[in-house]
This record gives sequence, structure tokens and C-alpha cells, in this order.
Amino acid sequence: MARKIISTTVKTKAAAPVSVKSDILAIGVFSDEGKPGKLAGQINKNLKGAVKKLLALGDFKAKCGSTAVIYTDGKIAPARVLLVGLGQRKKLTSDCIRKAASIAANTAVTLKVATITVALNQQLPAKISPETIGQAITEGLYFGSYRYDEFLSASKDNRLDSLKCTIVDDAPEKIKAMSKGVKAGTIIGKAQSYARTIANRPGNIINPPKLAAQARKVAKADPSLTCKIFDEKALIQMNAGGILAVGAGSASPPRMIVLKYTPKGAAAKAKKPIALVGKAVTFDSGGISIKPSAGMEEMKFDKSGGIAVLGAMKAIAALKPAQTIYGIIPSAENMPDGSACRPGDIITTMSGKTVEIKNTDAEGRLILCDAIHYATKQKCEAIVDIATLTGACVVALGKYMAGLMGNDDNLIEQLKAAAKSSGDKVWHLPCTDEYSEDMKSGIADICNIGKTRWGGAITAGAFLKAFVGETKWAHIDMAGMDMFSSKKHGSEGSPGYGVRLLTAFAINYK
Repeated sequence: MARKIISTTVKTKAAAPVSVKSDILAIGVFSDEGKPGKLAGQINKNLKGAVKKLLALGDFKAKCGSTAVIYTDGKIAPARVLLVGLGQRKKLTSDCIRKAASIAANTAVTLKVATITVALNQQLPAKISPETIGQAITEGLYFGSYRYDEFLSASKDNRLDSLKCTIVDDAPEKIKAMSKGVKAGTIIGKAQSYARTIANRPGNIINPPKLAAQARKVAKADPSLTCKIFDEKALIQMNAGGILAVGAGSASPPRMIVLKYTPKGAAAKAKKPIALVGKAVTFDSGGISIKPSAGMEEMKFDKSGGIAVLGAMKAIAALKPAQTIYGIIPSAENMPDGSACRPGDIITTMSGKTVEIKNTDAEGRLILCDAIHYATKQKCEAIVDIATLTGACVVALGKYMAGLMGNDDNLIEQLKAAAKSSGDKVWHLPCTDEYSEDMKSGIADICNIGKTRWGGAITAGAFLKAFVGETKWAHIDMAGMDMFSSKKHGSEGSPGYGVRLLTAFAINYK
């Protein structure tokens, strides 16, 4: 039986931080202030100079991400004080606050404690609103407390099943001002944790039909969501040649999942819808163009774009924006049996365009092109797709941000703004006609890889661009952002990249 993921709850309380009984009190410290701030100074006085002594030793310099623990010996209500570095005050951003909260929660789980009070909101610059601070802290607490260990025997460790977090401030008006952000942060934090769990599950646990079942559960939980599943028979009737070709070699048949969020009110419903489209290859062997065996187990994360859309739709439905939004998730398993598509095959996609397949490991774009065409048929005003699409994007940008490209400057700017506020970083790449020329085939309308190895992330985007018509479109290549390879972030595996980004984009779309 699968073990339950840690349950995290976040609430607020108007109280003096040192008076709230808890296992840990987390406070922020700036690196450029020379002396403890007001709250740290109060704690220092109560603990007879312990904070100043620690700072004088030089072990804790308050750089962003650094921590130090002080045991209080009953002198104040919390059993421990966790100093969390915020870096330089002048450089503080909402993402720094989010990361600090994540580190605090991660420390709490590592220490196997049940409760944490958080006072990172104390004495922050006025340029960051209380609502933003509340949301950032809450998202960070969910992120840092997450562990993917549902298939570990409970006897292997002694970790607790839950973490109770309380954001505290001795000024009731500040707590009230943060409350809206805490509510939104809770919705998004839970959705991101859900997405991380589904993304982390291996191919024998999550295949296309089982992913479709998860989407049905998400839709059933909120009346503003509907879910339509297109099985292989329906996909054949729709001429979805891209999805069918990728899934042809697997015993698990492909699916196209369509979630739809419908807002209340005639004015909101009258707006043209937008679409979020996410690649969900539940396991990618490469097909006949098979991948090397080393690291192939990580190909369970090739569904991460689709999972980001699923998580975002879960959050969007709870946040209730005044905009109709589709979440479209084409899903297949790319395997190399006797029915698999071959290099050299020519397929006909849902749009009617033909594609020459030169490499079966360039499969993500084949399922995305059908889903993008479906979105255009729903008369969507804008389409944003997200996918672990190319290793070339990792070569270009490393594992620090995703590649962003598209055909509309305003849409790109909205996504960049969403990236800045959410902390899910992107970098704008070109996608001009020169790259489209590289995708031409002599025997079909388009080829699924470029003529050369150069600019592979962009030529993949150019392939998708061929299927959007006149619709505003943007593509996010999140390859490299789909997994952590170490436990320094708390839990290795999926970080749930894209959930915060797509949610922020969708609820602020204009």
C-alpha cells in the first residue's frame, strides 16, 4: 500500500512570534544590515546575546538560502529559532521570500518536527505587498515540506505524517492584509504538490489511461471543471495521427485529455477562451530510435508538461478567474514494439498536414501538434504549450530556466511577467521563419527534426508553430526543469515546474 505524502497546513495568527509555542520559529535575516533586525534583536535579548554571538562567529552570513539553528532552552515559547538568510535587502524579491520559506519548511521536516511558526514577513521592504508576501511564504512552505516517498516502507524512517505551519505577526492588520495571499498560496501550493506526486510516479503506475482517470478526479472535485477523454477509437475518428503514431508501440493506449474551466457570469463566458497544452509522454523509451539505457528511468518525467497543465487547472478552478480556460493534455507512451512507428514513416496529423518522421525520439511535438490543432478548433484566442521537448534547450539554458518562444509579443510579455511573479523562470528565444525553413521535408509537408543539429530547441518550436495558424501562441520548453537530481531541495524528483507559472499567467491573462 502506498504511503501518504506529508500533509501540510498553513494558517495565520496575530501574535508576538516569541510567544507562540512551536517546535521552530523561522525568522529572516538580511546580510547587509550589520546587526540583527527588530525581531532578531528581541530574540537576541531574550536568549542573552545568542544571536549576536552566532553572527560574530561568522558561520552564518545571512546569504540567501543559508540557515542556522539556535536552541532556546525554554527562554521563549518556540523550542528552536531558525535564522534564514534573505541576502541583501535591496535585492529582495518575492522569489527570495518563497525560497526562504521553502528552506524553513524543509528544515522542519528534516528535523522531524510537527509545528513551525514563520515570521519571515517581519520588516520586509514596502515595495513588496503584504498579499504577495503571504502568497510567497505559503507557496514556499508547501514546496519545502514536500517529500516523494509514497513507496518507501514506513519503517525506513521516522518522518512525521504532517507539518503544521503558522504565519505570525504581532500586528493584526498585517495578518489581515496577508490573508488573501495565504489563501491563494495554499491553493497553488497544494496543486503543485499534487502535480509533483503524479509526475514522480513511474510508468507502471501512471500510463495514459491512468492519467486520464486522475484528470477525471480533478474535474469531479470542482463544478466549474469538465473533463472529456478521447480514447484511441475517438482519436482515430479525429484523425489524430500524431498522438496515435507515438502511442502505437505501447500496450497502454494513448489518450487526449481535455479539461475545461468555465467561469460564472455572462460577461466572463463571452470572452474568447485560452488554452494550456501540455505534453504527457508517460514514459519515453525513444521508440525505435531508442535512448541509451543510462538514465532512461528518468524518462517517466517526460509527462511533466502535461502534469503542469493538470496541476494548473486544479488551481485555476479554485481561484475562479473570469476567463474560459482549456487544459489539453495529449498523452502516450513511446515504446518500440512491432507496431511502433518507424523512422521514414509519413503520418497525417489532425490538421491534415503530413509529417515525415526521421527520428521517433522527437515524439513530443507529434502529440502536441494534434492537441494544438484541437485548441484552434475551439476558437481559442491564445494557446500556450509546455513540454519537456528538447535536450537542446538544456544545452542552451542549463537547468535554471525554460525556453520561451512564440508568435505574439504581448503574449510573450505576459508569460515573462508570470514567470517573474511565480519564480518559474523563462528565457525568451527566437522563433523566426529561418528556423521553419529547416523543418521542410522533400516528401511531406514537414519533417519532425531539423536538417541540422543546430538550434534544436528552436526548430522544435518552429515545428509547433506550423500548426497554430493565426492564433496567438507561445511555447515553453521546460526540458531540464522537470526534475531535481539531488535532495538539497528537500525531495529529489519533480519540482512541479510550470504549475505556478501557468496559473499566474491564466488568472492574470488580458
